[in-house]
Amino acid sequence: MNAGTSLAAIAVVVLSTVLIAVHGLRLSRTTGDFYVASRTVRPWWNASAIGGEYLSAASFLGIAGLIVVSGQDALWFPIGYTAGYLMLLLFVAAPLRRSGAYTLPDFAQTRLGSRVARLVTSVLVVVVGWLYIVPQLHGAALTLGITTGLPGWLGAGLVMTVVCLTVLAGGMRSITFVQAFQFWIKLGALAVPTVFMLLQLGVAGRSPTGNGLAFDLPQAAIGTSGIYGTISLIVALLFGTLGLPHVLVRFYTNPDGPSARRTTAIVLGLLSVFYLFPTVLGVLGRVHLPELATAGNADATVLLLPARIVGGTAGNLLTAVVIGGAFAAFMSTTSGLVVSLAGVMSQDLFGGTVRGFRYSTVLASVIPLLLALGTNTLALAGAIGSVFAFTASTLCPLLLLGIWWRGLTAAGAVAGMLAGAAGCAVSMLAASLLPGLEGFARDLAVQPAAWTVPLAFLVTVVVSLSTAGQSPRTTTAVMARLHAPERVGAAPPRR
Repeated sequence: MNAGTSLAAIAVVVLSTVLIAVHGLRLSRTTGDFYVASRTVRPWWNASAIGGEYLSAASFLGIAGLIVVSGQDALWFPIGYTAGYLMLLLFVAAPLRRSGAYTLPDFAQTRLGSRVARLVTSVLVVVVGWLYIVPQLHGAALTLGITTGLPGWLGAGLVMTVVCLTVLAGGMRSITFVQAFQFWIKLGALAVPTVFMLLQLGVAGRSPTGNGLAFDLPQAAIGTSGIYGTISLIVALLFGTLGLPHVLVRFYTNPDGPSARRTTAIVLGLLSVFYLFPTVLGVLGRVHLPELATAGNADATVLLLPARIVGGTAGNLLTAVVIGGAFAAFMSTTSGLVVSLAGVMSQDLFGGTVRGFRYSTVLASVIPLLLALGTNTLALAGAIGSVFAFTASTLCPLLLLGIWWRGLTAAGAVAGMLAGAAGCAVSMLAASLLPGLEGFARDLAVQPAAWTVPLAFLVTVVVSLSTAGQSPRTTTAVMARLHAPERVGAAPPRR
């Protein structure tokens, strides 16, 4: 693998990102530009940007790696990632846009009229964002280390530096241009090498599946075994998507509720097309790189396949394409997370000004970088799955019940979020600190969503019913705003 070609590919993606961000700076002037792109992003452009930020290191590298290790069991990840957007389309997209909020904590305060609920939501959004950023930086370190031999920390530092600068340049409007561009880079960076490798195998008369060998190789279970593990994973992915802060903030940028629904429908199509390619690459990896399943670096499958199957100069060029797409994945997802975290921090710590947004951007960038440099993991998709479980157990109940149940109270929302967070924290600590756990006890710790999500919803409902007299007087008006079509309901407040 040619290090110079790899570095050139990274440089092209970084330079393109910076140039597009500079273009966004010319268009970003107001507070609304920095927080929600003045709510003027059209569905196709917004859908591309959502695809850019949602398709993270776990999607670009981790899915193929999981298929190499776990075979068809790993297909639940792309299925869950995509189906989660169907949940968004059905239950969240249009009402969230009509709320008129800039951030998820804004929604919590508008719906519940409580500063405490807003504060708890803000803390959880920041925790989720930081936990989600760290695997992106691990992916950058892995990619740079494997393809160039340079220290991995340079990859993490490069991604975070570029992201911080682009967000500082123009906020949400700038990042929208960057992420939309990077989605199509990522799609091409997987599609082109996949097609070339399949053609190479076809010309050579070789079966892409190794005459069925890909389906016959031994496979390890993902985290846990049995029906419980599968159900828990699906719950985490379906409900976790509903609470991802960097995804939710995108709906605030649409002009109206119908455009938010159209955006979500387009995203479903884009995700379905994208996930075809890491799935095919995972199957190819099981045949041509089976040693990665036991070597502990299966996440490198997508990076190593072109050289193994095609080889020579063509293989190096295809690898460079993949590397460029990988860094686009790391930067687009991280930038979406940083801009959403900066919006939350700025609102609560710096008065919601443009200057406060920029201060928050630096804070939102430095801390996850330090966490990434101090930790090490290669299980990218599994790490993201844990974040989905945490999000599904904390922010999802607030969002779903806040939109669809007028009986939700601030006390109930706070109690539910804390119960879900505590359940996930206990399970994660047990899984890491008690390696001797076996059987169903380990299953509960490794895949907690199947019990922490129902726990969070149950606590939220019970506490809300017991504090029914504390519902804010504005509940009826807010619920009408969330559900009445724009031409009938009151227009969302503008800031």
